[in-house]
Amino acid sequence: MISIGEFQDIISELLDELPSEFFRDLSGGVIVSAACVIPDYARGGDLYTMGVYKTFSGIRQIVMYKGSFDRVYPRAGREEAKAVLRGILRHEFRHHLEFLTGIHDASSLEAQDKREKLAYLAGLSDEARAGSKADAASAACRHGEEPAS
Repeated sequence: MISIGEFQDIISELLDELPSEFFRDLSGGVIVSAACVIPDYARGGDLYTMGVYKTFSGIRQIVMYKGSFDRVYPRAGREEAKAVLRGILRHEFRHHLEFLTGIHDASSLEAQDKREKLAYLAGLSDEARAGSKADAASAACRHGEEPAS
C-alpha cells in the first residue's frame, strides 16, 4: 500500500501533466482526502468513490480519496497507482471542463455516469436493493459524499 505522502506526490506529478487551461476556475483546487467513501446507492461494499468533482458556494474542487483507493488497490505499487490515479483525475477534470462549457447533454460524462449508475442498480438483486449489510471491508468507510468544507 502506498503512503499518503506517495499518493500526494503522484497526484502532484499528474497535475503537472495537464495544461494550465484545465485549472481555470477550479477555485478549490485538487485536494487529497484520507477518507474511504461509498456511494449511498452502493450495496455490499462493492463500490467506492475514488474521486469527485464538487461545486459548492461558487467553489469548484476535485477531491481524490486515498481511503477508497486503498480499498480497491491495496497492493498497488507506485506505477500502478500512478496509472489508475491518472485515469481518475482526468475523469474528474472532464467533469470540470464540461461544467465550465455547459455540456450537460447525453454525450456528457455526467450523463454517462448516470447511465452507469442505473446499470449498476439494475444488476442488483432485490435483496441488495432492500439494503443488505455491507461487508466487513466497507465497514470502516463512510457512505455518501464527503461534506463540503
